[in-house]
Amino acid sequence: MIQSLSCSILAIREVILINNYKDKISVLKDAKFSAIFTHIQRGIEREALRIETDGQLSLAPHSSALGSALMHESITTDYSESLLEFITPVSQDIDQLIGYLSDVHRYTLKNIDNELLWPLSMPCVVTSEADIPLAQYGSSNVGQMKTIYRQGLRNRYGSMMQIISGLHFNFSLSDDAWPLLQQFFNDDSDPKEFRSSRYFSLIRNFHRLGWVIPYMFGASPAVCGSFLQDNTQFEFEKLGQGTYYLPYGTSLRLSDLGYTNSEQDSLSICYNNIENYIDSVKSAIATPSPKFAKIGIKQDGEYSQLNCNVLQIENELYAPIRPKRVAKSGQKPSEALAEAGVEYIEVRSLDVNPFSAVGITKTQVRFLDLFLVHCLLWQDTPMNQGQRQQKVDNLNKVILEGRRPDLSLMEDQGEITLTAWMARLFDALGTIAQLFDHHLGGQKYQDCLAELSPMITSPDATFSGQLMALLTDRNVDNTPFGIEQAEKFKAQLLSENFETISYQALEKQAQDSLIKQQQLEQQDTLTIDQFLADYFSK
Repeated sequence: MIQSLSCSILAIREVILINNYKDKISVLKDAKFSAIFTHIQRGIEREALRIETDGQLSLAPHSSALGSALMHESITTDYSESLLEFITPVSQDIDQLIGYLSDVHRYTLKNIDNELLWPLSMPCVVTSEADIPLAQYGSSNVGQMKTIYRQGLRNRYGSMMQIISGLHFNFSLSDDAWPLLQQFFNDDSDPKEFRSSRYFSLIRNFHRLGWVIPYMFGASPAVCGSFLQDNTQFEFEKLGQGTYYLPYGTSLRLSDLGYTNSEQDSLSICYNNIENYIDSVKSAIATPSPKFAKIGIKQDGEYSQLNCNVLQIENELYAPIRPKRVAKSGQKPSEALAEAGVEYIEVRSLDVNPFSAVGITKTQVRFLDLFLVHCLLWQDTPMNQGQRQQKVDNLNKVILEGRRPDLSLMEDQGEITLTAWMARLFDALGTIAQLFDHHLGGQKYQDCLAELSPMITSPDATFSGQLMALLTDRNVDNTPFGIEQAEKFKAQLLSENFETISYQALEKQAQDSLIKQQQLEQQDTLTIDQFLADYFSK
């Protein structure tokens, strides 16, 4: 009785809090605030494995027709020669953003012979981990460093983890929106400090609410048996000939089975302000790892890793969201942040959407707009270590059993069902959707929420729910499903015209990138040992 009364009081309190928030942001309907909603800048980085038509990992080197993986603006590789990464320019137009991403896919598919692009986050069939080819970036010191870093990842974690694919979403407000936001918050602090402060507020709110991303858009509840390699840490059920899945799982990619680093568990990255964040990242980079020290830096004169610390470089820090700034040549990410503040944030918790030819849809982009603007506008307080751990626990719970009926999570006020929290979130997002549509015209953002709203009460409507329904209803494995989708997407993309950039322009980008790599290699005067010593001495 007492617990029920307590829950009712908390529910009433949250309704009042949401209504007060909705009243506060309603002033943003004024035309003078339009840039906050009309000038959002977005970018996408999508990873995709090249595969053979039988679903096996392609072992062919990166095609020269795709240009230099080191210098190309739009087409590069991640960990492996087989793991492509497509990068869009920053855009304020969602149609152009997805159009450019589609064009890069089209160009690539025309230049990788009969290969396909794997449409799932968890890898295709891999016969031997030793066969996975490391990405190569040429003989320049910068190129060698990138390959050595990947060699370190191989020696530290193995190659299987490194060929998991994801999708990163970059988000920022334009320069002309920030004075308006500062006016809304009645803040007269230094503009650069205000911007970084609000981005860190966004990041903290994302950590509080970020479980919603794998719940809705997680699409890796199942994995090919070849990936597990006798891993028995989870109680998997088997489907078909060799697919293993968690009955209520959403994103194995984000689990301990996926792209993670247990050595980082002891690190305490602080997101309370930019100074604390930079200090904690620098400390992480300088923290020795007894485990990684056993690998050594060199073996038989060849580099095994860049160093023996918990992080070789900042890129090795795994996080669902990061503060970012485009760094100058030779500048470390934390140095760029310290010099000029946060420029944009990078959301890293998105699985590849297996129902989209390019791994993401316009509806998802609009939801991310709504969600991230909500995280930006919602007032928050700095988090202590206990609160940070609570958010991690919520995320892990949703990753492993997010579709479990009546699943409960923890917030500062106590326990709450995922369904109730989703309903409350969509209520708040509804007001933001009205603001977007008011300033942009039409009702695409309200339609976006309407399209996704079944996910509030029906886990089967989520991406992971839809995927598991397809696999179980047909009793089909991940691999034949992935091949079928890959073939369908290839045919679809190649049957359509280029939308925002021509084949010829992308061809020129490829040719120019090869020339730039050659010029870079000719400019080097230091040995790789001298280059790395100089880099880390700074």
